[in-house]
Amino acid sequence: SPSTRINACSGKNVRNTVTSSTLQAAKSICTFEKSDFALPSGQWPYTAADMGRLDSSDDGIFYDYPRFVTHIDDNAIESLTKFYADEFSDMYKQKGKDSKLDILDLCSSWISHLPNELDHAFSYGRVVGVGMNEEELERNEQLTEYLASVDYLTNPLEIFKETERILRPGGKCLISFSNRCFATKAVAMWLQADDIGRLTIVASYFHYASENWEDNSIEALDIKGPNMKTPERPSVGEIFKNPSAAFAWANTAVAVTKMNSGDPMFVVRAVKKQQ
Repeated sequence: SPSTRINACSGKNVRNTVTSSTLQAAKSICTFEKSDFALPSGQWPYTAADMGRLDSSDDGIFYDYPRFVTHIDDNAIESLTKFYADEFSDMYKQKGKDSKLDILDLCSSWISHLPNELDHAFSYGRVVGVGMNEEELERNEQLTEYLASVDYLTNPLEIFKETERILRPGGKCLISFSNRCFATKAVAMWLQADDIGRLTIVASYFHYASENWEDNSIEALDIKGPNMKTPERPSVGEIFKNPSAAFAWANTAVAVTKMNSGDPMFVVRAVKKQQ
């Protein structure tokens, strides 16, 4: 199992505070050090069994038809968009006035979850999407250009190496995911892992692909927005005076519970070294 080659987030690195670079409540789960991994950068510990899939048929067939659906719930989408807005605002301040942000959107689709630049101080330059279906990419109005490809999904080492290569010095790579997937196409070790295990797998991809990341910049984040507070239940006296108050409270409580128990949303972030 992958646990023999990578260590889960160590307790000494856990922080339950708002990260300094973001404005919303993005909770830092842990940062990763080189010593957290079994092998040095440049080596690859995973076997064919780790990367095996239930459905090994041609991916081009599986992704041949478009899926115009959202794969995470509305609350998770909102959390991701807010996180991107905070990260992009932070990057824009570092780049300086009148600069533009160039985005490479891997695993893109008909929706990128990117914030509307008209609502923020930053501006986009090139927004390039690499996705699995051309019809989905054509529908994405935020992309300035796109490329349809499915082969990259099974080659994480090559993709993370290439991502590091094309990033500008100081550039950020943000890998976001929830707990949903096409189970027949996900690799074996991903299906076998829990949330912490998956965060560690992504972090290990960064580590093994390159040593050209800022020290301790590989960080696991929980970006799901804070839970909504359930309204106080009306008293018996209040219900007698206004019977509809009980129904209103029950409906609201159910809605809040549903919101709070929705899809989780995680990000593993890494920053390329300044050169």
